[in-house]
Amino acid sequence: MVTLSTNAGDGIVDLRIRDNGPGIPLDIASRIFEPFFTTKAAGEGTGLGLSLSYDIVVQGHGGEMYVESEPGSYTEFGIRLPSSTGHEEAP
Repeated sequence: MVTLSTNAGDGIVDLRIRDNGPGIPLDIASRIFEPFFTTKAAGEGTGLGLSLSYDIVVQGHGGEMYVESEPGSYTEFGIRLPSSTGHEEAP
């Protein structure tokens, strides 16, 4: 089962995606946003997807991206973004 939840308040939008799959081992979860890190066999993945996503969220939008996992129970990815960029809209 996959669930998506959203919450907005105090200038932050919080998105969470959670599944009840096998979870991610701690040694992998701690490296999951590193460039070129992959659990796939050689030639089957670049290991850039989550790294690029992390950079877009954190550096591009001033947000946060995280993963929480309990092996054998669940994995949850979260994205927190400022709800306002501070830029005024053009008239």
